[in-house]
Amino acid sequence: MSKPLSQLDLNLLHILQMLIQERSVTKVAKRLNVTPSSVSKSLAKLREWFNDPLFVKSPQGLQPTIFIKNIENDLAEWSLISTKLSQKNQGVNSAKLKFAMSMESPLYLLAATQLPDLILNQFPNSKAKITQWDYDSIESIINGDIDIGFCGRETNASSPESPQLLPYVIDYEILFEDKPVVYLHTNHPALTSKWDLDAFLSYQHIGILWEKRSEWALDDILATQGKYRNISLSVSNFEQALFFAAKNQQHMFTVGPRYCESYVKQFNLELTTLPLPLSNAQYQQLNIPFMMLWHKRNSHTEKLQWLKSSIRTLVNEFLVEEK
Repeated sequence: MSKPLSQLDLNLLHILQMLIQERSVTKVAKRLNVTPSSVSKSLAKLREWFNDPLFVKSPQGLQPTIFIKNIENDLAEWSLISTKLSQKNQGVNSAKLKFAMSMESPLYLLAATQLPDLILNQFPNSKAKITQWDYDSIESIINGDIDIGFCGRETNASSPESPQLLPYVIDYEILFEDKPVVYLHTNHPALTSKWDLDAFLSYQHIGILWEKRSEWALDDILATQGKYRNISLSVSNFEQALFFAAKNQQHMFTVGPRYCESYVKQFNLELTTLPLPLSNAQYQQLNIPFMMLWHKRNSHTEKLQWLKSSIRTLVNEFLVEEK
């Protein structure tokens, strides 16, 4: 005999969805700012209500039962609807809105530099925060600390940064696609000699620590040929890599998205570009989709829709200017 939903505390369903996302009582407790014991008691009530264990412990965390797998999509849709309903009375013009964004640098300086002005002009009483995209940004979106992310991902089949490997709760929209090139000083010796893969590998490289990894799809492709870059310096973003490449004392160079050419021109860096000396098939594997990312639960909120529209417009204007 089915139980009436009116007898269930709907807050328990939110906790259930977070348990599905986190697979950990401790992590859910941290998100809710409560004790693990409190979450455990809620899980016990859910198990009693549904007459199912819901999760079983494993070395990888809580593993969902078949019942949970059967209701996961329905629960996610219910959460979206309930969030939308709860925010109907707030409206996009509510005072003291908070906007939190995590964006790749220098991409946002080129394509979205007007975003803070748009936010503060549209919502004078709001607060805006922009942080550098990093390893923890996905988790911050899931936790609700970040409204939207803006960054590049990798499409190489072996890459852990593939959009197909994003958590189920993350939605995304690709705004444009790019490919990497080599950035080197205008007096770099590589410009006056034969440019091939051996030359590319003979020089010291400036690497980017992208989401705590110093190697990326390019290195995976080279490794299949038994070849490796000599990464003598690793920095945290493309801006720093371009700065050091422009110094020329050590004849180092870096590899970055082609959009960075706009940054080079804007700040008059003494840099030029060379193509990556790869086959066309290999080069196609290095395609970089630049995208907005957000949590499914926020998909229909007016605030997020406004943010997405604003970023989309700014990026389109940037792309038009670059043509």
